[in-house]
Amino acid sequence: MKILLDEILPTKLKFGFDEDFEIFTVKDMDWLGKQNGELLSLAVFNGFNIFLTLEKNLKF
Repeated sequence: MKILLDEILPTKLKFGFDEDFEIFTVKDMDWLGKQNGELLSLAVFNGFNIFLTLEKNLKF
């Protein structure tokens, strides 16, 4: 399972997952500053299964 962590989450969070998961941060992907719509499109295009964020105004 491929998981993307939003830039507002602590990067240390990625080390708390089991090794069965592929964990990437927005920074790892060089997507810092991308707007939510573009970020979600990039995540889907790049095969991410889960996008974790703390944002409450994210539209899907």
